[in-house]
Amino acid sequence: MSEAVRLFSLQITLIAVVLVLHTYIGLHIIRRALIFSDLVLDQLAAFGALVGVAIGISYASPASYVLAFAAVLVGAFLLTVLKPTSRAIPREAVIGILYAMALVLSLLLTDKIENGQALVEKTLCGYLLWVSWPLVAVTAGIYILLIVFHYCLRDKFITLAERPQTLGNERFWDFLLFTSQGIVTVLIVPIAGVLLAYSFLMIPAAIATLFTKKWIPAVALGWTVGFAACILGLASSYSFSLPYGPTLVLSMGAAFVGAMVLRYLVFRRSTIQKKGIQSCRS
Repeated sequence: MSEAVRLFSLQITLIAVVLVLHTYIGLHIIRRALIFSDLVLDQLAAFGALVGVAIGISYASPASYVLAFAAVLVGAFLLTVLKPTSRAIPREAVIGILYAMALVLSLLLTDKIENGQALVEKTLCGYLLWVSWPLVAVTAGIYILLIVFHYCLRDKFITLAERPQTLGNERFWDFLLFTSQGIVTVLIVPIAGVLLAYSFLMIPAAIATLFTKKWIPAVALGWTVGFAACILGLASSYSFSLPYGPTLVLSMGAAFVGAMVLRYLVFRRSTIQKKGIQSCRS
C-alpha cells in the first residue's frame, strides 16, 4: 500500500508541474490554429529515441534524450520555414503531412528493431511507472527555467499569438516557440507517450479557451480542470488496473466533452435571458 501511495504521489506531482507550462503553450497553439504542431514534435521526439534504440542506446537514457532533442530541433525548424505562400493550402495541411512522415519513419524504423511493436506501444502510451523523485526534480527545474523564459518574453509571444503581422521577425519567434515546445516534448514523451503528451498540451488549454480569452485566468482554469481530470484518471487506473496513459487521455477527453456541454448550457441560458430582457423592454 505504501508503495502505491508513493507512486501515486510521484505521478500527481509530475502532472501538477507539467500542466502549468503545457497549458500556457497550448493556449498559444490553439490561438494560432497550429493544432497538430505538437503531434509533429511529439512524434519526432519518439523517433529520435527510437533511433537511439536502433544504434544500441537505452530508451529514456540521457543519450536518448539528446537524440530526441536533435529530432525536435529539426521539427521546429521545419515548422518555422514550411509556411505555404498560397492561401489555397492551409498551414495545418503542411503540419499534418509532417506528422504523417514522422509517424511513418518511426514505424519503418521499429520494423527493423527487435520487439519493435512493443516500442511503438511504449512511445504512444508512455510508461508512468518510470517516474521518480529525481526525475520530478529535474523536470520541475527545466520547466521553471522555461516559465521564466516565457515570462521574460511574454509580450513578444503574446503578440505572436494575437498580432503576428506586427512582429519584425515572425519566423524567429516562431522558432523560439516551437523549440521551447520541443523541449517540454522531449521531457514528457518518454514517460507519458505521444498521445498523453499531446493531451496535456491541448485539452486543458482547449477547455480554458471555451470560457475565457484572458491569459492568466485561462492558464489557471486549464491547470485546475486538467489536474482534477488527471487525478480522476489515475484513480480509475489504480482501481480498475487500466494502463495509465490511455486512461488519463480518456479522463481529460471526458472533461473536455463535459466542458463543451457546460459551455453550451451557459451560452443558451444567457441567450434566453437576453431575449427575455429585450422582450420586457419592448
